[in-house]
Amino acid sequence: MAVKAWSKLAIVAFVAAGTAGCGSDMDELDAYINEVKQRPGRGIEPLPEIIPYEVFEYQADDEGFRPPFQPDTPQSAGGAAGGARPDPDRVPEFLESFPLDTLRMVGTLDMSESVYGLVQTADGLIHRVILGNYMGQNDGRITGITESEITLVEIISDGIGGYIERDAAISLQN
Repeated sequence: MAVKAWSKLAIVAFVAAGTAGCGSDMDELDAYINEVKQRPGRGIEPLPEIIPYEVFEYQADDEGFRPPFQPDTPQSAGGAAGGARPDPDRVPEFLESFPLDTLRMVGTLDMSESVYGLVQTADGLIHRVILGNYMGQNDGRITGITESEITLVEIISDGIGGYIERDAAISLQN
């Protein structure tokens, strides 16, 4: 029984010693808080003055300005001289709905004097393509099929209203 009493007394002594260290001198902090509360408050700064919007009415005829949506420089030879241009009346083919970098060449197929390219889409389906088919999202027309790659000519915007042709290829993936 004496051991239990000593154990209880030791626990009470530990708790008392632990809580004695927790009570710190808060007088200094309280004095600082009271000093800050006694300082006079500052006024709120006024809002900045709002400058009204000045309306500009475009009048190209009166002052010789160029039309606002026409580029400063002449259009590229592709757009202005009737060069490469996507055919808006052509019905898009299925493989044109995929970005070119998501398509993979997985082989070729020789059948009845025709060479077909085998192209795999991201969903794992394999499609047969021949010369003249289109694929990729930049009007990419297939111009060559070899055992190691499928070459295309893409029609891309040149950034100033015209179009240019760009060579592209998909190589055989092992």
